[in-house]
Amino acid sequence: MRLVLASGNRGKLAEMRAILADTGIELVPQAELGIADAPETASTFIENALAKARHAARASGLPALADDSGLCVAALAGAPGLHSARYAGGHGDAQANIAKLLDALREVPADRRQAHFHCSIVLLRAADDPAPLLAEGRWPGTILHAPRGAQGFGYDPVFLPDDGGGRSAAELDAATKNRSSHRGQALARLHALLVRHA
Repeated sequence: MRLVLASGNRGKLAEMRAILADTGIELVPQAELGIADAPETASTFIENALAKARHAARASGLPALADDSGLCVAALAGAPGLHSARYAGGHGDAQANIAKLLDALREVPADRRQAHFHCSIVLLRAADDPAPLLAEGRWPGTILHAPRGAQGFGYDPVFLPDDGGGRSAAELDAATKNRSSHRGQALARLHALLVRHA
């Protein structure tokens, strides 16, 4: 199956291709087809993912896969949440986003730095698909006081997953991260749905 991926994020593309490698799904990033990003104006992850998938499917004529994901920090009432990629203003400036997050948590002690990554994934067989396949994942952990590790992308250097054996998400090898992460969980659930609906 050839799908257009409604994202320009190279880290997401690499993760998704690795996780879906044995499924027969070929992911084509929307930028390769000249498709611009859809505006993300919804108030939930799932609605944003749906909007991105519909935009990419309509523009390409292909089935579309989209995810919307973010980091939700309990001490910040769920922020940065939907605005994770633009938390510091510019889209995808990971260093600035991390700096703003650590500054916001400067006075928060280690036992109150709980957080989780959330991922909502949508697969549309056509732009007007009335029954999209939906899958979600949640990866709990805490926010470190300083970045650690050089793998991954986004907030990974400051996210300490509960199941990471004391390593930050940026210290995990790709295969380990892909098994545990919010995106890995959501894609595994999506794969199960695809098998069921084949």
